[in-house]
Amino acid sequence: MRGFAQQVGGQFSEYDQNKSIIVIPLEQGRFQTVIGRKKEEASARSVVEISSKICRYKDTLNLMELLQENANLCHSKFTILDDYLKVEATTSIEAITPEVLKEMILEVAEVADHWEQRLAGVDVH
Repeated sequence: MRGFAQQVGGQFSEYDQNKSIIVIPLEQGRFQTVIGRKKEEASARSVVEISSKICRYKDTLNLMELLQENANLCHSKFTILDDYLKVEATTSIEAITPEVLKEMILEVAEVADHWEQRLAGVDVH
């Protein structure tokens, strides 16, 4: 993730050895914060999770629209966690390549930014 951040002119911060954060510059002077985590699943499989918050969940969100949009995404999906609507992508550590990681990070950032702008109308990043 550090190399990707340097490649796109983003800001990289390592939280600990299992979590890092990139602030990614996007079009129109916007930015999106993307979190990368290495974690163990219940099946003892090691995975990489890339995620970004969109906005606080509220009952007025059109969940059908979000579920339909999931069908258009390659790596990522919409989730709700801790009262936040998020975009996240997950894959096993064994299957990840630098190119796939880059695709995942960009998709999560761009989708989160698009829906953040659409739902909240502001650039929270």
